[in-house]
Amino acid sequence: MSRFFWVRHGPTHAKTMVGWSDLPADLSDVAQLQRLQAFLPSDALVISSDLQRAVATADAIAGARMRLPHDPDLREMHFGAWELQRFDEVEDQALIRQFWENPGHVRPPGGESWHQLVQRVDGAVARLCAAHPGRDIVVVAHFGAILTQVQTALQLGAYETFAHKIDNLSVTEITRKGQGWGLGRLNHLP
Repeated sequence: MSRFFWVRHGPTHAKTMVGWSDLPADLSDVAQLQRLQAFLPSDALVISSDLQRAVATADAIAGARMRLPHDPDLREMHFGAWELQRFDEVEDQALIRQFWENPGHVRPPGGESWHQLVQRVDGAVARLCAAHPGRDIVVVAHFGAILTQVQTALQLGAYETFAHKIDNLSVTEITRKGQGWGLGRLNHLP
């Protein structure tokens, strides 16, 4: 049995779509970081996406845990031409509505679709399971990456998955049992 503790990085305070832009995290809530570090299994491995908001958050909560190399496949969704824009700033309003209301194959210009994000994150999870069977793994990642795994565990459609909230510095616990996945805590703030 493998347990994944998905931690969303510290806040960026951006009010736009932030995917692959390498914005820093606000890690000034030291008390929350300490609670998070104490909550996570002490013998877990720690990995993060390669974006600085995830790397810095992982470094802040790792403690004595073994740190694995950053994995770019754990990045947030690639918003392409919509990166760092607000919903209402996107030129093609019909396309962005379709992207959010019927997620799946629709993708921003130069970006990726929901299904492409799921495939990318699933690949990273499969590699982690193969390389570290039966281990507890803390994954510091992003809203979209975490939701891909909530979707897998709950066997939901993409639209239903988007209804879930994932707060910054929250923990979502997903356990692999045989060939299936089970959801434990969702959006838990220690």
